[in-house]
Amino acid sequence: MDTRLQQLTDWVRQFPGFDSASPEPVSGDASFRRYFRVWRENSGQARTPFIVMDAPPEHENCEPFVAIAKHWHQHGIHVPDIAGEDLNQGFLLLEDFGDNLMLGATTADNADTYYRQALDELVRIAQQSAPADYPLPKYDDAMLDREMALFPDWLLEQHLGLNLSNQERALLDTTFSLLKESALTEPEVTVHRDYHSRNLLIRDGQSAPGVIDFQDAVTGPVTYDAVSLLKDCYVRWPEEQIVEWLEHYRVASLNAGLHKADPETFRQWFELMGMQRHLKAAGIFARLAIRDGKTGYLGDIPRTVSYIRDASARQPALRHFHEWLCCTVIPVIENKIGPVPFPEKCSS
Repeated sequence: MDTRLQQLTDWVRQFPGFDSASPEPVSGDASFRRYFRVWRENSGQARTPFIVMDAPPEHENCEPFVAIAKHWHQHGIHVPDIAGEDLNQGFLLLEDFGDNLMLGATTADNADTYYRQALDELVRIAQQSAPADYPLPKYDDAMLDREMALFPDWLLEQHLGLNLSNQERALLDTTFSLLKESALTEPEVTVHRDYHSRNLLIRDGQSAPGVIDFQDAVTGPVTYDAVSLLKDCYVRWPEEQIVEWLEHYRVASLNAGLHKADPETFRQWFELMGMQRHLKAAGIFARLAIRDGKTGYLGDIPRTVSYIRDASARQPALRHFHEWLCCTVIPVIENKIGPVPFPEKCSS
């Protein structure tokens, strides 16, 4: 018997209109959180859907989610309104944004519209101050190091079975130091930290996407969320399109007063920030498979590593890392997981 589900059902039925609610599974994610849809009965009207989040308190802390959601919602960011909460049990009753994820909704015909809308919403998020009751953590030296260490620890050694020599570890240390230095040089803004096509929802009649999964927000580099969206681990767009969207974001964030960078500087920040994020993501995907049994994320590793390969190829200071990645790491990934793709060109 699913005791948590029964507790959640009993809890949501306490709210008016939910007396006979029967939670229907919607999805889980890479964490311990689960999501269910429930329906509120309205007198003489159509039923209204809501989402119930189940976040076991021994594994998940709902306080950041609640603090950020309330603050951003008050300031016009399109995050779910909170209709009910019980932080002790780890239950939240949320506005339902539907199931139309940007990942599945985007086509060649609507991509430019959706991505520009998402980038404009991103500028609004970046401009937000921290909630009064929840100081946002800072993307500092230690956090950047911990994230990049996931790449050798979980992907290279535990999943791929590589035994790194002292020389290879030194090469990684040098690379990580360069990436960290660039990240810490960027102007700081409010960072969603997981702003991509699986955490954005397209809603009928709305000119901005619904934003979810923001509980890990921090104060950090201005290009971080743009990397998450434009160099998405779950879908890859042609390089020319990425550059065009990036310039849209640069200009919009420049006009918002978030930085003073020219196109070349901003692109360099974006490239190096992307390498940091994708080193982290590739390691997390391996950890999800090994530690949590979520093997479905392994298929996203080749795409994620392809971004690292292509970005490092454009950095003369990372030539040795790039050669090592191409000659030592990628062949093992392709043997054990699958082909590492090359970027597509825009159709003429």
